[in-house]
Amino acid sequence: QVQPVESGGGLVEPGGSLRLSCTASGNIFSIDARGWYRQAPGKQRELVARITSSGSTNYADSVKGRFTISTDNAKSTVYLQMNSLKPEDTAVYYCKYTDVRFDYWGQGTQVTVSS
Repeated sequence: QVQPVESGGGLVEPGGSLRLSCTASGNIFSIDARGWYRQAPGKQRELVARITSSGSTNYADSVKGRFTISTDNAKSTVYLQMNSLKPEDTAVYYCKYTDVRFDYWGQGTQVTVSS
């Protein structure tokens, strides 16, 4: 069993930065990919960024050039560096760890971009 836990959300002004972290316990050696997703009120959950165990990344078009996903050397923690934040980035951000059988979701962390 893998249990991810997010941290780092909060309130930030437009143009500001935040770094989200997600650390997982359990059998992380079986994890193929790690990703960040977000869900704004009244909208569906969407992919923000994803990184595979080999280091390949992909991003939503809306965050390209502003957000960066990375992992620590042990690959137990995945980060999302968010720069040049916009009000439309306001959402609950979730991390997801994926192995060949299951998706493991964190509980989410709120990010609010507002002046």
